[in-house]
Amino acid sequence: MAGPVASLYGGSTNASLPMRKICLIRAPSNLGLRPLHPGHVPGTWRAPEALSEAGLVEVLSPAKVVDLERPAYSTEPQPGTRLRNGPAIRRFNLELAGIVAGALGRGEFPLVIGGDCSILLGALAAARCSGPLSLVHVDGHSDFRHPGNYDVAAALGSAAGMDLALATGRGEPLLTDWPGIAVPLVADEQVIQIGERESRDADFAWPDINSTAMTLIDVFAARELGVAKVLEKTRATLARSPYWLHLDIDVLDQTVMPAVDSPGSPGIDPDDLVAVLSALVAGSACVGMDITIFDPDLDPTGDLAALLVSLFGRVFASV
Repeated sequence: MAGPVASLYGGSTNASLPMRKICLIRAPSNLGLRPLHPGHVPGTWRAPEALSEAGLVEVLSPAKVVDLERPAYSTEPQPGTRLRNGPAIRRFNLELAGIVAGALGRGEFPLVIGGDCSILLGALAAARCSGPLSLVHVDGHSDFRHPGNYDVAAALGSAAGMDLALATGRGEPLLTDWPGIAVPLVADEQVIQIGERESRDADFAWPDINSTAMTLIDVFAARELGVAKVLEKTRATLARSPYWLHLDIDVLDQTVMPAVDSPGSPGIDPDDLVAVLSALVAGSACVGMDITIFDPDLDPTGDLAALLVSLFGRVFASV
């Protein structure tokens, strides 16, 4: 498999790429998630701590570690928005954007450990300041919920299920408009979504994504194509432009990774996921990555945190 993967990146092997120092940014947010039952507080905010306790820092050996303070979670509506925790999400992402921008300015590779998927917005806002950007969105869900495909008045919106829609300019200006950046953060034609598992269901929540210019590789297609062809299709869209890499770990099958907000099957095989992510991270045009949705409250033994640390160690072995 190493030969085909390497050839997709101009014949270079991972070892020939310049080594980049990792700036590990721990972003303990659960703001974009809904409570699963009355009184529930989603546990994704604990993911950076749990993964660090499982050995993530030792495995990655980052040049720098930066911690954001945990924001307060609320289930109550906020004035002027139909997004749950909308103003707090904006504040948190503006802070995150400043930290990611600092890492990029120092020539480091920002690796943001969340937290929920809403942290993608701050990361993109920072990376986008240097010009047009592509996005590789690896997620078991397309996260394309927006006012065009659901009743905004019926319930508060959860940004963690909207991050791709928001990143492409769909939704409230509170989370689509960012200082100094023209809307959207990423153009549709520069998005690759890999891993959606519900797109072939009759009741798929956001079928309008199929009418966009995004490159869509659902989990069924990914498994049929195999690693090399998934990377080939992804590279054709990226066209060597700078890109950000987003990983929601619910892209793994729930039998492998049940400690997520919305587990499901089927999922991408762990070894295939490592192969895809390793090639993308090793690409010189990859400016950074965020990892989201691990919930340590659903991992009482810590075994799943250890599994993730092992997977991430393999992904970043060449960086």
